[in-house]
Amino acid sequence: MSGMASDHNNSSQEEYIPHYLQKEDPFASKLSREADIIAGFYLTIIGILSTLGNGYVIFMSSKRKKKLRPAEIMTVNLAVCDLGISVVGKPFSIISFFSHRWVFGWIGCRWYGWAGFFFGCGSLITMTAVSLDRYLKICHLSYGTWLKRHHAFICLAIIWAYATFWATVPFAGVGSYAPEPFGTSCTLDWWLAQASVAGQAFVLSILFFCLLFPTAVIVFSYVKIILKVKSSTKEVAHYDTRIQNSHILEMKLTKVAMLICAGFLLAWIPYAVVSVWSAFGRPDSVPIPFSVLPTLLAKSAAMYNPIIYQVIDCRLACCRPRGMKDRRPSEKSRTYTISAHRDSTAMNETQLE
Repeated sequence: MSGMASDHNNSSQEEYIPHYLQKEDPFASKLSREADIIAGFYLTIIGILSTLGNGYVIFMSSKRKKKLRPAEIMTVNLAVCDLGISVVGKPFSIISFFSHRWVFGWIGCRWYGWAGFFFGCGSLITMTAVSLDRYLKICHLSYGTWLKRHHAFICLAIIWAYATFWATVPFAGVGSYAPEPFGTSCTLDWWLAQASVAGQAFVLSILFFCLLFPTAVIVFSYVKIILKVKSSTKEVAHYDTRIQNSHILEMKLTKVAMLICAGFLLAWIPYAVVSVWSAFGRPDSVPIPFSVLPTLLAKSAAMYNPIIYQVIDCRLACCRPRGMKDRRPSEKSRTYTISAHRDSTAMNETQLE
């Protein structure tokens, strides 16, 4: 009986034909022309805002590049990844939506899929590194005493190597890039999981190393940061007003981490759910109009972070008490004052993340 079940499973995998091989033209749009035009205008707006926002972050950072701290260097790398998605990827999809079909052929499809996955993975792994850095810096204060600029550049090299490896793996024959079911965009070939065990292993590896594991690190780091800030706030609640104001500022700075994490989850989790369902659910069970919405939402992720930086930075400028920057605890300050200042310094460095 087990042999018969295995033969049936193998035959069903062999019989499965992905959507891009079922029709003569896999790049023809499966949406109405009106829907394609709306999607094209949406991506145009997203692309412009993302390019301007991330370009502004990079430009302002370049003016003080020799003074950037390690955490700020990672922030610039995040902006570079988001800008790369906007400049390299979005023009392909915008032109295709307005043309009512993918107009760049299989070579353009594979390039677009590679570039989108490369910069998207780079962006996520950068956020993972930033969250881990914040966790160590805030929850383990001694960590910040040895962190130097060259450590940040080593981390950048690891991030780019990681993104390059996983984005290039499909070209080694264990995966592929293919058109989306709606025809006017390309992505990883999630549908390989329907065809073979090797395809399932490829998709599961991508999901774990490029989504689930980084997301778990981000959530763990920011939860620990929030708990640390709440704990330190309770400890100094009965101290003087200056220290209380410092901890209020720390809570506001922590919102940067929360918003970045929430923005990532909002943009990418729906797309991941649809992709997993396409890979392991019933073949072609995801309606085409439904599959396009998570894709468009994921493409907006590059726009969030610059807006978060600017909004939080303006709010902090308004909420920061006068003279707070100029105040420093003296060498004769009591122990709790020194401890509070060290926690405040660690939290203040999260402003650009």
